[in-house]
Amino acid sequence: MNFQQLRSVREAQRRGFNLTEVAQALHTSQPGVSRQIRELEDELGIELFVRVGKRLTGLTEPGEQVLPVIERLLQEAENLKRASDDFASAGSGRLRIAATHSQARYALPPAVRDFRAHHPDVSLHLQQGSPQQIARLLLDGEADVGIATEALAQYPELVALPCYRWTHAVVVPPGHPLLDGQPLTLARLAQFPIITYEPGYTGRSHIDEAFAAAQIAPHIVLSAMDADVIKTYVELGLGVGIVASIAFDDERDRHLRALDARHLFADNMTRLAVRRSAYLRDYIYAFIQTFAPPLDREAVDAARHQGPEPDAGGPVLAWSKAA
Repeated sequence: MNFQQLRSVREAQRRGFNLTEVAQALHTSQPGVSRQIRELEDELGIELFVRVGKRLTGLTEPGEQVLPVIERLLQEAENLKRASDDFASAGSGRLRIAATHSQARYALPPAVRDFRAHHPDVSLHLQQGSPQQIARLLLDGEADVGIATEALAQYPELVALPCYRWTHAVVVPPGHPLLDGQPLTLARLAQFPIITYEPGYTGRSHIDEAFAAAQIAPHIVLSAMDADVIKTYVELGLGVGIVASIAFDDERDRHLRALDARHLFADNMTRLAVRRSAYLRDYIYAFIQTFAPPLDREAVDAARHQGPEPDAGGPVLAWSKAA
């Protein structure tokens, strides 16, 4: 039994049993992947995959039982490598961060700047995606840290640490009727076409819940993953925007005006997640505390050892643009 055999089995499941994609991911040949899988099956004395001819179509019942063990073995091998790297190359390495568009654009830059100033030998790799994609990258070991507002706390294999609360704002062009000084309400807002986030992004669920609770059906004419896209179409006059308050800057967005909407929609929580079983190198702890100062090494380790408690409390910051 060797790690290449284990990786071949894991990738076969991850890649939908497409051995061509498995071979590409492992930088080998398709016959080589098939041989590695067969050799492991022969050694274990069981078939891990259902086959139709030479094609893999799924996992057998023994395969379903064995795959989690393979995952743990490969994760521990990765942890062993990281632990040795901490001693062999202290202060240098690679940090892989996965974040949603809003977090990458507005929340991360100050933390990345400050982290780089103190850890110049660590290379940063930033990946963007949906909260579900970020969770998958963490679970697959392809990201070290994930940052998003929604979804991360739903995975027991991850520890999702609360970082800071933030609210929404309504953005409109200068001279818009909503700037008449009258109170901003959901009913007034619903009189105009609305541009906001895609479902599953940046607190969209709280927007939908507020309108549903008021029994108002908003006319959402456009949805996007990125606040900059939303603001662009608001400038074009296509509708009223609802964005994260952190995404509005008076100087940068001088062609727009913002209205505080915290009284209309529930607060949102940005969370930072790591895989519960991962070995965290020293500079990963340092980055986490740079992003959310209350989350020092002791707080992170305590949360990781508590067991899956998605909604557990913890140190929480209110968002500040000076952060």
